[in-house]
This record gives sequence, C-alpha cells and structure tokens, in this order.
Amino acid sequence: MVEQLTLEARAARHSALAEPTRLRIVDLLQLGDASPALVQRHLGISSNLLAHHLAQLADAGIIARHRSEGDRRRTYIRLVPGTLDFLGGAPTLAAERVLFVCTGNSARSQLAAALWSQMSDVPALSAGTHPGPGVAPGAVAVAARHGLSLADARPRHIADVATGGELIVTVCDSAFEEIGDDARLHWSIGDPVPVGSQRAFDEAFAQIAARVEHLAPHVTKEGIPS
Repeated sequence: MVEQLTLEARAARHSALAEPTRLRIVDLLQLGDASPALVQRHLGISSNLLAHHLAQLADAGIIARHRSEGDRRRTYIRLVPGTLDFLGGAPTLAAERVLFVCTGNSARSQLAAALWSQMSDVPALSAGTHPGPGVAPGAVAVAARHGLSLADARPRHIADVATGGELIVTVCDSAFEEIGDDARLHWSIGDPVPVGSQRAFDEAFAQIAARVEHLAPHVTKEGIPS
C-alpha cells in the first residue's frame, strides 16, 4: 500500500534530503542498518554535526532508531520502510553467494537463507557466531506455515562456511557487533527464540521477508570471476 502524505510532509522530506550529507546517510542505509558511529566513520564528520543531520531525517520521518539487542549501549538507524520509494533504486552489489549470519544460526539466519533461495538465483547459506544445538522449533514451524522447509537445516559456525566471496548479511545485533567490518550489511532484527511464541516468530519472519524482498533485486553474480 502506497503511503499517503500531506503536502507538508512531502515538503519536509524533500527539504531533509536537499543536503549532500543527509543524502550520503540515506545512501548508507539503503540496504541495511547502521550505528551512528559507523555512519560517522564513513562520513568523517563530528558527532554533533551527525546528530543534527540524523535529527533532521528523523523529524521528516525518513529514519528510525532503536536500541541494540546485543550491546544495549548501542543504537541502530534504519530507513523507514517505503519512505524513499519515490527516489528510485538502491545500488547493485556483486557476490558469489549471500551468507546470512546470526548468533545461534537457529532461527533468523536460517529463515533468511530459505527465503532468499525463493527470490534470487544467487546462492545463499547461513551460519552463526556461536551455533546452537539445533534449529528452533518455532523457526521450523513458521517456515512451514509459509511453504518453506527447514527440516534438514543444521546450525554451522561462520568459520566453517565463509570462503571470502560472500556478501555477509548479519541479521542479529550481537553477531554484527562480534564480527564487525566483516559484515557488508546489517539487519537489526529481534531474536524470537527467547520469547518463543508464534507471534514472535511470525513478526521476525515478516521483517526478514521484507528485507530479503528488498535486497534480492540488488544482488547479482555479474562481475564475479567464474
């Protein structure tokens, strides 16, 4: 459903984006989330100036912020879904395959890889920084409700999976904070396993599905040596 904006809201978004630094921030967030510290490193500006630009984007409804599920001292910034549809596409990324990573490789990363395989010809795998003993029953169940099977899925360690040609996408704050710059993209998605309810797994699935659907058209094997 296309968001209906008032004339004033549309003008506010155009005004917020009519500045090169804020456009660079938006570019950084096109396909994944980022911490203010990461944005500041990319832009090379002071923390006060960054705070000003983030406030402008937040006031215009372009970005949202939330606290890390891992290190509670951190926050992550993300684009509000659909808010920039009128601006055109995100950049294209070349990769041999996509590797989705969370901590236990027991839910979010497994679901992301399964969804990816439905939407892209680029191969996908999943792994964990601290793999659990098995895939969470809630993940198996929510996958089945959407016509996907995780029956044969097994948690694996990232060191046993990564070869260097992957586009690494962390789907867990703790995993991103652990592997750092090895992750090309980060999606800050809450862990449904501690909650354990069907609703928690359904919500995580919906968030992951939306992210995968958005990213898949922008990843290609073109430019990767065969």
